[in-house]
Amino acid sequence: MRFTPVAFALAMAVAVTSSVGYGAQREADPRAAALIAEGRSELASGQVQAATDSFEAALAIDPGYTPIYLELAEAARASDLQGKAIHYYRVALKRDPNNLAAISGEGEALLEKGAVEKARRNLAQLESICGGDCAETRQLASALARGAQSSVLTAEAVAPDPVVTKN
Repeated sequence: MRFTPVAFALAMAVAVTSSVGYGAQREADPRAAALIAEGRSELASGQVQAATDSFEAALAIDPGYTPIYLELAEAARASDLQGKAIHYYRVALKRDPNNLAAISGEGEALLEKGAVEKARRNLAQLESICGGDCAETRQLASALARGAQSSVLTAEAVAPDPVVTKN
């Protein structure tokens, strides 16, 4: 009987803490939302550096808003900086481990980098979370079906043509 109040208080603390962790996605700061919209339009028009600047400014205003990291990752991928994109996706996944867009985007960036097996692991993770019917799973599966788009520069590609000159 003397432990009942303590047990009740502990149970209430656990209940309140768990309900806060599973709450709805919060809205972005209005200033950050305006910068995100501006960055999306700049990215759509091909101004990757300006879009990155807008997303970074939005991140400075609202560093707790996870979707900004996804936007930064997309801008990094548009600049062919897959390693940086993977970093941003992993930051988003650290904040929200079941973020389908981050898992799919990381898988595509890994595939672009040539890490096909790691991309397949991301596909398996997506399939275990949402099955084969969600858009993210279909998107990553189609990217895997197309294969790795390797943009690695080989030594043969940059070998100069032999030229003989007289001294």
